Parts: sequence; structure tokens; C-alpha cells
Amino acid sequence: MISTGFSRRQALTVMGGAALSLTLHPTRAAAQTIAFDELYGKISVLGLTFSDKVLALKGERVAMRGFMAPPLKAEADFFVLTEIPMALCPFCSSDADWPDDIIVVYLDRAQTFEQANGIIEVSGTLEVGSWTDPETGFVSLLRIVGANFSAV
Repeated sequence: MISTGFSRRQALTVMGGAALSLTLHPTRAAAQTIAFDELYGKISVLGLTFSDKVLALKGERVAMRGFMAPPLKAEADFFVLTEIPMALCPFCSSDADWPDDIIVVYLDRAQTFEQANGIIEVSGTLEVGSWTDPETGFVSLLRIVGANFSAV
């Protein structure tokens, strides 16, 4: 028998430490990528209908690329992600007027925003359904919350 220099007790101690390390530092599940053209299954005069993909990803981590619409102030904890660059903030009056090519992003912390003409990638948890922000009164149909972003 070849000796490795480890007793069974030492090997179990090392293995137990590795398991404890994995427990204390779990890896985050990879975010599912979603695109603007995958948000809605049907757009009609009656409104927008969420796609099957959006409904399946409700409450899951997602990643999405787009452009940051000009924010209302230089540093905040939310912004609107748009499919194309915009000159004005697309936050409208109600969810009945909600454009099909935007999504609200609530950051995990306030930060300074990027230029409106640069592509960014956002990741966070997808929330689905009409919701009114109690602080601003803004209404949204889709949100990515607990989010962070980076330039692409």
C-alpha cells in the first residue's frame, strides 16, 4: 500500500473544510439571458401579454443588454433599460401606455449612470406584473431588481 501522508481523519477534516467553504460561499446561479423581443408574446389593442419565457423566468436571475435611458437625476438606484438609445426618459404615465421595448431596473445600490448611447448589460431578479413605486409613483409592468450593470 502506498502512503499519501494523510490519515483518514486528516483527509476527512480537509474534505469537511472544503464542504464548509462551499456552504459559506455558494456560487450564484447563472443568469438566464433575455432579449427585448422575448418580453411579450402578444401585443394588441387590448395591451401587452407576457411571453412564456418571461413567465417562466419570473423570480429568476436574468441578464439583459440594452441602453440606459437618461435618468431623472445623476445618481439614483433605478433607471430604464431600453432597446434603442433614447433622448428622453421613457417613464410614462401608466402601465396602459407601457412601451414594449423598455424594462425598469432597480439597482442594489445607488450609482452614477452611463452615457445613454453605450450598450450595457444588466443582471438581477425578474419581477413581472403591474407595480407602482411608492417613492416615485412610477408604474411598471416588468422590472429587474437587486440589479447591477456594466458597460459591454
